[in-house]
Amino acid sequence: MAESTLGSAAKNLTLRDIVSIMSKSLREFKNISVATPLLVLCEVVVEISIPFVTAQLINTISTGADMSIIARYAAILIGMALFCLALGAAAGYTGSVASAGIARNLRHDVFAQIQKFSFSNIDRFSTNSLVTRLTTDITNVQMSFLMLIRLAVRSPLMSIFAIVMAFLTGGPMAALYIVVAFVLGFVIFRIALYVMPIFRQIFKKYDTLNESVEENVSGIRVVKSYVREDFEKKKFNTASGNLFHDFMHVERILAWTSPLFNFSIDVIYLFVVYFGSQIAVSSQGQSLGVGQMSALITYGFSMLMALMMLSMVFVMITMSEESARRICEVLIEKSDLTNPDNPLYEIPDGSIDFNHVSFEYSKTAERMALKDIDLHIKSGEVIGILGGTGSSKSTLIQLISRLYDVTQGSVFVGGHDVREYDLDTLRNQVAVVLQRNVLFSGTIAENLRWGNPNATDEQLLEACKLAQADEFIQQFPDTYNTYIEQGGSNVSGGQKQRLCIARALLKNPKILILDDSTSAVDTKTDKLIRAGFRSFIPQTTKIIIAQRTSSIEDADRIIVMRDGQINAIGTHEELLKTNDIYRETYTSQNKASHDQKMDTMQTQNNDSRKED
Repeated sequence: MAESTLGSAAKNLTLRDIVSIMSKSLREFKNISVATPLLVLCEVVVEISIPFVTAQLINTISTGADMSIIARYAAILIGMALFCLALGAAAGYTGSVASAGIARNLRHDVFAQIQKFSFSNIDRFSTNSLVTRLTTDITNVQMSFLMLIRLAVRSPLMSIFAIVMAFLTGGPMAALYIVVAFVLGFVIFRIALYVMPIFRQIFKKYDTLNESVEENVSGIRVVKSYVREDFEKKKFNTASGNLFHDFMHVERILAWTSPLFNFSIDVIYLFVVYFGSQIAVSSQGQSLGVGQMSALITYGFSMLMALMMLSMVFVMITMSEESARRICEVLIEKSDLTNPDNPLYEIPDGSIDFNHVSFEYSKTAERMALKDIDLHIKSGEVIGILGGTGSSKSTLIQLISRLYDVTQGSVFVGGHDVREYDLDTLRNQVAVVLQRNVLFSGTIAENLRWGNPNATDEQLLEACKLAQADEFIQQFPDTYNTYIEQGGSNVSGGQKQRLCIARALLKNPKILILDDSTSAVDTKTDKLIRAGFRSFIPQTTKIIIAQRTSSIEDADRIIVMRDGQINAIGTHEELLKTNDIYRETYTSQNKASHDQKMDTMQTQNNDSRKED
């Protein structure tokens, strides 16, 4: 549904809309973009004049001119050729700079636009689709823009000037050129209309191909552990094969253009030679000389080559039109979350109030993710949240930092509706540590300073000690200057979680949310982290989402969630007595721990008897 909505939005854009949106990314390259067609115009005028001068030279030679006249013509032709070369080189340089420049600006603009998106905006796009738009689509637009300001200007001008010069040189014989140009233009137009829908399908299949690659690379450990390499290769080959068949179909159609142009060249050549020779002989060179015949053939060849290049431009523009639509689709997307007219820049405290909040991810959702949540948390409280998969625990905390806006009701932080705050201010004071948080390539210190770019070494050390991360960091040879590979692949899951907790603490937030972010650490370390929170950041409101009851049993209050609703609220002791969900979870987890201890003791006893 999301894809179809996006697609319809893009299709509503007219070509004028697309040009208007894309032209905003020219900026500092606007002047050089205008200079390129002007240079191309001058180049065409000079180039189209060369055959005319050459014809005069041939006629002069045929009448027995002396060497001084021939030398003068030769000098003029050499000068014109060098000037044409200089103009072409200058146009090539300015065109390359302009096309590379608009591509750079488009990547910047699209990436910057994505950074403004809310989660709901991103949900309407797939990651793979956004990657394709930033890479393949922008590359297509770059190539098309270069063709537009060079070949799309040069080819029509060359065709028109060649036909005009052919009439000036050969008279009525040049009428054939108009007929050939009309027929070829009609064929090219029909081909473009046919292949345009195919190109639209191709770009959707690019997204599928990128999705296959991204999933495989990001989950390569899972793929190998389950020995699913053959399955992944089959999935990739299917996506790649679909692209292959579509491109092959398009290439088969476009392949007709080359022999069609070659045939047209042969027709013009035979026509000019046959009828031109008759006219030249019958008029004894008075109506049409050898020079004019040579110029006619050259102009015919120039016209057809220009039309061939124009067909390439037309096909490329046809292909890139869909790319341009997809880019504009991102650029015109409006973030669902915006700052109010007069935002608040101060958050008084970490109190949180959910006032009869209901939430759905989209208007087409079949059910509410959250239903009538009425919850009030005091500043500095430690709140535990427990619930099964799909109980919307993570959805609840995402409303606090306004990653989504509520559908009904309101969320207050520090006594004010979150929609009244400046977004950056709110999110800087609400630190969230996810179970699968991300570390970026760079040193440990650089990753930690995402929480506070100006943090001192002492502050880094304090935060890491609080998150129980300093101990393992000190064991690395380069300690805090240890390089973290992309995604944190060279540290364990527990180490990664502790580094992410330290990073969040450096924000010195009013509210700290741990979304199952200690799942990969042992219970002892988990307990030390929570004890540190109480002693070092007592004024910070702490919300801990956990699957283990041991991670939240010392919380001030525990919220049990089920099917997007609050099932119960109470302390550990109260819930053990009154809530079946919490009691069953606690019992099953502690029974498993008890059974494990008994098995270990039994094994030790058996080993002792064997030794005796």
